[in-house]
Amino acid sequence: MTHETETRSAGWRSFAADTLALILFFTTTGIINERFVAGMSWEQVFDARLLGAVLMVPSGRPYGLWRDWVMRFAGPGRLSQILWDTLALVSFQVPLYAAILAITGADSAELLRGTLGVIVIMLASGRPYGAFLNFIRRRFGLSPGGTKPMSLNT
Repeated sequence: MTHETETRSAGWRSFAADTLALILFFTTTGIINERFVAGMSWEQVFDARLLGAVLMVPSGRPYGLWRDWVMRFAGPGRLSQILWDTLALVSFQVPLYAAILAITGADSAELLRGTLGVIVIMLASGRPYGAFLNFIRRRFGLSPGGTKPMSLNT
């Protein structure tokens, strides 16, 4: 295999891994938040998750790159890893999530509760999602990321 072919293959595996991790993790947490925190109907939850999945395909890899870039500021300590992983997740995903709720018909109270709820979820899941993303990346034969800024090979 040539270097160019290997690079292209790693790029596609990175895209697939980052997208799959995002869809699996946040479909689950989204359903819980939308139904039980925001109080949305099951129809609204279905619409939000369907739109969320469609938006996660083009945003999965950009988030992975964003996280890798943010994580380069993290120190080796556990607390630093948790804080920077959480900052990466909240800063990238909360605005997208609020837009999904608004587009799928959440009223202002549902939008506020849903956005506040997802902030809490993302504060709690920043590092667990980062670890899950690294786990999925390893399954795809990729390095965990966060060590080389904006690299398509992480």
